[in-house]
This record gives sequence, structure tokens and C-alpha cells, in this order.
Amino acid sequence: MAKFTTLTARCAPMNLNNIDTDQIIPARFLKGTSKVGLGDKLFHDWRYDASGNPRPEFALNQPQYKGAEVLVAPHNLGCGSSREHAPWAIKDFGFKAMIAISFADIFKNNSLKNQLLPIALPEPVVLKLLSDIEADATLSVSIDLPAQTVSIPNQGAFPFSIDPYRKKCLVDDLDDIGFTLSYLDTIKAFETTHEAYAIQ
Repeated sequence: MAKFTTLTARCAPMNLNNIDTDQIIPARFLKGTSKVGLGDKLFHDWRYDASGNPRPEFALNQPQYKGAEVLVAPHNLGCGSSREHAPWAIKDFGFKAMIAISFADIFKNNSLKNQLLPIALPEPVVLKLLSDIEADATLSVSIDLPAQTVSIPNQGAFPFSIDPYRKKCLVDDLDDIGFTLSYLDTIKAFETTHEAYAIQ
């Protein structure tokens, strides 16, 4: 993992509402427990035809979006099942953040646990961003996680909300276990005090 503080990056559009986790990573690819290589299966049934050939009309197959690190979609991104493989696949493909009007709750929480930042912004902002990046694939957005803002060309800077605990984990490069271990001295001190009290 790596700390997430600021990111300036190009975007890739997925201009469809209600993109579910079975489209993000089809169920037949869920047999493994490794995160490595799942990016190859991201949006598999949309990216490839029945013969396994890339569909040229699909955004992630288009050369102008290669290397984009921010995925942009409209409403209800990540609905459907709770499979954690969905954010694994998005992260393994190379995305570091997502911008949408709304996210499914479980998908949002799974993403945050895997250092994939979901940012919800107002509908007019996201729809214009989608239109702008479809017209100009070189457009980049700037995300400042400590300040909780996104700067978007032709629109301005917008605040976003994030759970304080998840923000700290992203900024300090901590998972749930790492966060607990950051309080190891306090835990040991409590255990010592508690043990002494129990003996009395």
C-alpha cells in the first residue's frame, strides 16, 4: 500500500448508471483470493467480445484513456453483491480514485478498506465532468485528500466528505490492523495497568 495525500491524474469515463459488481468483476473470476491480476478481468464482459477480442468502442480499450487513474461514473456505482474483488480489480487496473454522483454503501466501504478513494460530488458537476473527459481525454483533476477537495478544470474546486477514520488510514497508509498497532504502546500500558488492578 502507499499513502494517499494528493493526486493529479487523467480520468476515464464509465457513463452508465447502476454499474453493478458483477459487471465490474464477473462471478466466474472470484475463485482466487489474490488481488494481483484482477485488473485484467475488470469489466471483462464489456471489454471483450465472446471470442476474447477487445471491443474498440469500450472506453478502457481506447488509447486516449490509457493510464487514467480516476474512474468517473454517474449514479449508484458498485451496486449489487458485496464482493470485495470489485475494488480489488479497479485498484489492480491502475485506478486510485473514483468520482460519482453516488456509490453503493458496501462497495464504498470495501473501496476505502483497499485504499481506493470514492468521491461523491453533485450531479451537475459529475455529468459535466463526464462530458468534458469524453470530449478531451487529456483533462486532469486534482484531488487533495487532507483538504478534502477536488479541483476540476472549467468547474472549480469542490469539497467532499469522508469518514475521518478512513481518511486517516488512507493518508497514513494504514489498514485496520496497522491502525490498531499504531496504538500498541497505549494498549500495552492499559494491559499492564489492568493486570495490576486485577491482581489486587
